[in-house]
Amino acid sequence: MNQHLLSNEELTMRLRQVGEQRYHDKHPYHVRMHEGKLSPEQLRAWVANRFYYQKNIPVKDAIILSKLPSREERRHWIQRIVDHDGTEGSEGGIEAWIRLGEAVGIPREEMLDERHVLPAVRFAVDAYVNFCRLQPWLIAVASSLTELFAPVLISQRIAVFEQLYPWIRPEGLEYFQARLHQAPRDADHGLELVLRECKDRGEQEQVISALHFKCDVLWAILDALSLAYPDAEAQR
Repeated sequence: MNQHLLSNEELTMRLRQVGEQRYHDKHPYHVRMHEGKLSPEQLRAWVANRFYYQKNIPVKDAIILSKLPSREERRHWIQRIVDHDGTEGSEGGIEAWIRLGEAVGIPREEMLDERHVLPAVRFAVDAYVNFCRLQPWLIAVASSLTELFAPVLISQRIAVFEQLYPWIRPEGLEYFQARLHQAPRDADHGLELVLRECKDRGEQEQVISALHFKCDVLWAILDALSLAYPDAEAQR
């Protein structure tokens, strides 16, 4: 017997449950970061490796943009690319992340040449981009819904960096400050698309799985960092 179609409220609850169970803020490496327990080397490693993810966000968004079925939705989605790639006179999120790297002590050229990017991080991020390339647009959109969980985390991260890592130059936090209003806007639009376009229970389960996959990608990045940069207690 076919399962019943979830209501919008039920589907939203299921999506939020994925974040409650598997969003990367629960990873031990991330927990230590927000407890102020990462060494400067470990924090720099997170910034340098996360940059490979950040620089690929507009790439995956351009892939999704090319698949969206209406001009109205493409007009809306393109703002994500602008937010990260920037425009003349407004450099955007990628440049802001490079400045975060500089604020924690990573020279710009070392961010750009990706010398610190771990193979497993590259593999995980590339898998996410390929997922968006190969999946139908609705499933790719659903994978972006980790933004549902980002605003609270970003707000916490700004406070954590200011209070527990005072050696980080304050201009490095511009990326997070911009995302405080960008992420909720993007999450609302992505969720609206998913709720509106899911036509049967099978599609609903696919979008839930897509979000779980994206959480796994973010989790895998931190797994790689944990192995390459273990904390002092783990080395004993």
